[in-house]
Amino acid sequence: MPETVNGVVFGILALASIGGAVAMLTTRNVIHAAFWLLEVMLAVAGLFLLLSAEFLALVQVLVYAGAVSVLMLFVIMLTLRRREDAIRPLDASWGAAALALLFGAIIYVGVAASSFTLGAMPDEVPDVEALGTLLFSLDGGWVFPFEIASLVLLVALVGAVWWSKEEDR
Repeated sequence: MPETVNGVVFGILALASIGGAVAMLTTRNVIHAAFWLLEVMLAVAGLFLLLSAEFLALVQVLVYAGAVSVLMLFVIMLTLRRREDAIRPLDASWGAAALALLFGAIIYVGVAASSFTLGAMPDEVPDVEALGTLLFSLDGGWVFPFEIASLVLLVALVGAVWWSKEEDR
């Protein structure tokens, strides 16, 4: 019974992520496209939870669904001068959807034609606490590169706001 439930939930999340991606490609409104991308990111987080990858699901929700989506919406709202600017003038969405379908078909044929074997799963699930200790320990960890990356992102955000401001003439 649990395998059936997992299969049904996987099917729902997979359809949600593929449907959201197609909707993101085919909509002409860039704000709607950003919200469809948010839906795709949340569906992928659900898929990570099904794979018992809680840390990746948490990172997906916090970093991508939270920070990146909010940043994209912030930049879209900041750079739009009029409501009409939110609509893409050229409707290339069906061409993009056709290219995405072609790419998916090529990937499907490549995976179906390959004969690879799956690796063995570990005996126990890796611990999130051990990963956090390894990443953020001050002696030999990754805390300083993490902080440097956050500063670079902050400088990029300030630069984007400065670049988009209207010049006084």
